[in-house]
Amino acid sequence: MSTDPETTENAEPGTPGAAAEDEAQESDATTEAAAEGGAPAAEGDGAGKSEESEAEAELAAQRVERDRIERRKAEKAGPLDSGAKLSGKAADLLAAVRAVESGQKPVATAFEDSEPAPRRPAPEPVRRPQPTQAVAPAAGPAPETVGAVGRVLADGGAPDTLAARAAAALGEDADEQLRADPWLLLRVGGVRPEQADGFARALLGADGRPDDERRGRALTGWLLEQAALAGHTALEMPALTAALAQRDVPDTEAAVQSAVTEGEALVFQDALDPTAPEPQAGEDGEEAEERPVRILIGLERYALAEESLADGLARLINSVPKQDGSAEDWEQAAAEAPGSTAELLRAVADHGLVLHTGGEASLAEPAALLRTAAGLGQRAWAATHTPGGRDRFAALRAGQGDEGREPAAGSVVTVAGLLSGAEGPGRAADGALDLDLLVVLDAPQLDVETGALLIESLPDGARLVLAGDPAVLWSAGPGRVFADLLGAGICPRIASRMPDPGPLGELVSGVGIGELQQVEAPGKEVVIVPVRDAGEAVHRTVQLVADSVPRAIGVTSEQTVVITPGHGGAAGTRALNAALKERLNPGPGRFGGFDPGDRIAYSPAPGRTVPGTVVKADTDGLHLSCAGTPVVVAKERVEQSVRHGWALTAHQAVGDRWPAAVVVLPGDAAQALSRPWVYTAFGRADRHLSVVHGVEQALPRAVAEVVAKPRTTRLPLLLATQAPAAG
Repeated sequence: MSTDPETTENAEPGTPGAAAEDEAQESDATTEAAAEGGAPAAEGDGAGKSEESEAEAELAAQRVERDRIERRKAEKAGPLDSGAKLSGKAADLLAAVRAVESGQKPVATAFEDSEPAPRRPAPEPVRRPQPTQAVAPAAGPAPETVGAVGRVLADGGAPDTLAARAAAALGEDADEQLRADPWLLLRVGGVRPEQADGFARALLGADGRPDDERRGRALTGWLLEQAALAGHTALEMPALTAALAQRDVPDTEAAVQSAVTEGEALVFQDALDPTAPEPQAGEDGEEAEERPVRILIGLERYALAEESLADGLARLINSVPKQDGSAEDWEQAAAEAPGSTAELLRAVADHGLVLHTGGEASLAEPAALLRTAAGLGQRAWAATHTPGGRDRFAALRAGQGDEGREPAAGSVVTVAGLLSGAEGPGRAADGALDLDLLVVLDAPQLDVETGALLIESLPDGARLVLAGDPAVLWSAGPGRVFADLLGAGICPRIASRMPDPGPLGELVSGVGIGELQQVEAPGKEVVIVPVRDAGEAVHRTVQLVADSVPRAIGVTSEQTVVITPGHGGAAGTRALNAALKERLNPGPGRFGGFDPGDRIAYSPAPGRTVPGTVVKADTDGLHLSCAGTPVVVAKERVEQSVRHGWALTAHQAVGDRWPAAVVVLPGDAAQALSRPWVYTAFGRADRHLSVVHGVEQALPRAVAEVVAKPRTTRLPLLLATQAPAAG
């Protein structure tokens, strides 16, 4: 099982999510891995007030959700487990967790054999949080704290540019913490183990040894964070100890025990078959055989979010949908609808949770569902991953074409805008969203934290439809919510029978089943441009965007996106954007490398990328126009939050479509290709696709053989114990 971050460039082999080196260190490595360019949340100023408020409100809502989950955990009488008897090191770890949760610090005897607690029934779902007023952004660390941290960093030979981030990560006494435990520097995003080791040796001298307990504990937490960037919500014990061994930790199990003891990680015992009956003792008094389990180690924030998500999903599945409109009205609407649209309407009429799968053409079915629900008096809303997806679906829902797309008023929002309150119906007095039906499009992009916040925000009796294309790349954040639900079989799943039309639809559909087909493209819908090396790939890409596609297809360079596998390399986004800027919008780049008219990719929060353009720059910061919304990014945030955006990665582009797409496949990108990546990249084109092809047979091989990297999650087990499989 690979634990490398799916979105990290040049990850070090064999470690869970080693951050990229060299070029990736130009910015925060955690940022790079989280969303291939999704930078830390940046607050806008001035003209960007609306964007700033959305980001702040979203973060505030997430803090409330995390606080609620923590309170919920504190109310529990025992540890999070699945109820299987353990022995050996697994029992040691479980004993450590129990001691921590009881408020004690385990001593050596805490790691001796102990009997696990009996399985507890799933608790009743805790009600959703109460509505919160807009919360002012938390103030940064005090200057004196930053100064004190800077002095410690200087003593250890670390750059003082880390001071503010280290102070924010560790708190007011960050300087004292770092002197006592230099490896805490690993909690600062972008810091790598070898850098923390050097810092520790400089401060501790001969005492900064690889076998230091503090080092093993810090590396355990760092590896779990890196695993989260790769999409895992937890790691199996053997995978974690193997990764620790690669980092020269001599006693890997002791390092994990230390992290659990200090409350920096949680341990879970999950039955391999949760539906199997508990083993019974024999008649002669012999003990029953131990139930097969797997031991998982995870960070608290993701473990609790995943459990909260499972509770909320079980609440939806087991609740009776609110009947706005009689069953006869729903059935009449279904009888008048074609094919799988009728199936979707009938499923939504009777169930609180429904899954809908299909490609771009299948969006017509959720659009028909929204129109029907609104006609029956329901407060029906749809939420998409990106502003571009929102506007495209709004036009479809309103019955308009793609040309001159204008959003329909009121019923289509982004997920981020819905949760923050910047878009959508708002919240009722009890904190729930003021709606009856929610259709979440781009559902594969939901990570466990966003999913938990969304589900817990739904009122009792509401209906939820999760719709999306299961073949696209998964979420930037940890988890695979949509895929886990599809596999669990606990609610109706409606597969659309509306295929994407034309040569592009035929090509992408073939990729989805593992076949790279030659398609007839009489209107030059698909063009293959072979290249010999990365330099030629960059040259031909610029030529296509600036000349060939506008002349032959009639699609301007502003309507064309370039997609490439990574940020680094001779034909990555950095190199391509530099070449495209020189040709399409040359300028001195006086403000952080940007000029008015530059296309950009703005990341208001990790995992979110919004295309836009530069309007101007002044003392307030860099002024952008993103999906029609003015945004101002402060000067000190530009490097972290804004990239040039003529060329994107597939993760940045998912959820959006453009009239034309140029997909660049240089020879050094062969190892980065997979079926989901190719499917996502090719599927970003509406009318025309050019493939700058330099990987030869690696492309059909990737489509046929390289499927999505597995992610370790606990959601399937949690769902199996709380919601029965649908018959």
